[in-house]
Amino acid sequence: MQENRMINLLPGSIRTLVEREIPDAGNLQEIRLRAGKPLILLYRGEELVPGNKMGKEYIVTKEEIDELLAYVSSYSLYAFEEEMKQGFITVGGGHRVGIAGQAIVENGKVKNLRYITSVNVRMSHEIPGCGDKVFPYVTKCHRPLHTLLVSPPGCGKTTLLRDMIRQISDGNPFTRAMTVGVVDERSEIAGCYHGIPQNDLGIRTDVLDACPKAEGMLMMIRSMRPQVLAVDEIGEAEDVQAVSYAMHCGCRMLATAHAESMEELSVKPVFSRMIAEKRFERYVFLKNRGEIAAVFDGDGKVM
Repeated sequence: MQENRMINLLPGSIRTLVEREIPDAGNLQEIRLRAGKPLILLYRGEELVPGNKMGKEYIVTKEEIDELLAYVSSYSLYAFEEEMKQGFITVGGGHRVGIAGQAIVENGKVKNLRYITSVNVRMSHEIPGCGDKVFPYVTKCHRPLHTLLVSPPGCGKTTLLRDMIRQISDGNPFTRAMTVGVVDERSEIAGCYHGIPQNDLGIRTDVLDACPKAEGMLMMIRSMRPQVLAVDEIGEAEDVQAVSYAMHCGCRMLATAHAESMEELSVKPVFSRMIAEKRFERYVFLKNRGEIAAVFDGDGKVM
């Protein structure tokens, strides 16, 4: 299991504690380590504060945080400088290790982080079949519609996107099999390790790993000619421009974005114009653990 691979990177005492407290690693969502503070686990949407052998809260040490970072970076944090300045490191399997500490600023921009005292391990999960519930809303004439998956962080957008990609690539009762291009800027969708996807994205899927979304979408269109293009967490103006270009080129578009409601999404400058121009044909809003909260059509009407 991909989850076990991440758990094996934890410092010894914390790994033993997590394995003891969590019977089903597939439902472990986050592991939070803060120097001098209790270890906190997010499991099935609930916080757990495990105790040590004495029955007291397990207090994380700075040395354990340093040990974890050494493991996830293969003892070379310098090699992850580009990722670290964004506040996280992605490891094999698509797990994201978020970090916080002292920022090193150069010419007004964050160059790197040091004196790291907080780590949030966000577990990546494959849930085959979790996309079944959404396909009746986001397909027509056996083809996917331009679809934006929307929710606050941690509600399962990427997990749902991953399974939708797999099912479109292989084909299912709602859509014929189609070639899919994935631009995986943070290595979370495919979970590539040395360029090889660790997650199942189907037999007709090509992955451009660790490439900025806007540039990667144009590269993928030119090089692989996908019928469907998928990206995670669009939000910058250049992302939206690239999405529009892909749609004009005939690609079906699958993407995710952060917002809690249609109202919140529509007031974000990068999305307001796309909504007004009815670029996306479906907006799927998710709540906790990937449940569908609402589906809107391109006119903004609830389905």
